[in-house]
Amino acid sequence: MDEARLTADLTEGFDGLPPQLQSAARWVLDHPADVALLTTREQAKRAGLTPATLTRLAQRLGLAGYDALRQAFAASIRERPDSFHGRAAELISRHVDTGDAALITDMFGTLDVHLKALAGADSAARLARAADLIAGAERVFCFGLRSAFPAAFMFDYIRALVGSVSVLADGAGGRGVDALRGIGPGDILFAVTVKPYTRLTLQAAEFARAQGATIVALTDSALSPLAKLAGAVVLVRTETPSFFHTMTPAFAAVECLAALVAARQGDKALEALAGSESQLAAFDTYLNPRQQRPSRR
Repeated sequence: MDEARLTADLTEGFDGLPPQLQSAARWVLDHPADVALLTTREQAKRAGLTPATLTRLAQRLGLAGYDALRQAFAASIRERPDSFHGRAAELISRHVDTGDAALITDMFGTLDVHLKALAGADSAARLARAADLIAGAERVFCFGLRSAFPAAFMFDYIRALVGSVSVLADGAGGRGVDALRGIGPGDILFAVTVKPYTRLTLQAAEFARAQGATIVALTDSALSPLAKLAGAVVLVRTETPSFFHTMTPAFAAVECLAALVAARQGDKALEALAGSESQLAAFDTYLNPRQQRPSRR
């Protein structure tokens, strides 16, 4: 059942609901974005209801629970305007109605939901599958553009610390894809892109796969064009109350994936980390508080 059908059912059956369920229905009808993005507990708090009341409303509609209703509204919000301009117009309109405090709470509440989803059984299995492929690869090429670049960079940076052969496909003047010339069987292309998907990332994935490499994708949908090319797919959610998609879950997934790969390397990772720390110390890279002395006048 989709949002439009649920909204119609709530509107048509509103007068026949008990008073408490009417309050819950009014909340759902008046706050569709909150229904999609906030936790059940937070919604109940804002509506002045109990979570059990929201659950009873969902069951009245023939759903198993309120989470099913939330998912229907979340599916709808993913179909928001594709342009940043269109989503920004929504944001500004909503901000006029709710103010700063509500927007701040909504932003971090949404991120909390997204991050918790990464610990679910399906996500854990996807992360483990990706870690197995990466740990067994000869080389890993890391590729991400625009908002996805920091996540690709972070993965390459952590891999270098643990002594793994990692290539960041990045270069001035658009030469980043040149790093893929030597990619082949036994290699992994770790590619990151979320909607709106970058054309060059998909071209890089197609090229790498044609050379015999395996694609490990970090993306936002199992139906994304990058996922269709991949041997393993790690999924992150990106929708927020803001006009810009969030990359926070992507960072979290990268850090978890790097930890899983390092754990599979065992003593090899420990030896490499010791060498990395020795090199960093040789260049006095980080400020050591013990080396600081109080200034004298």
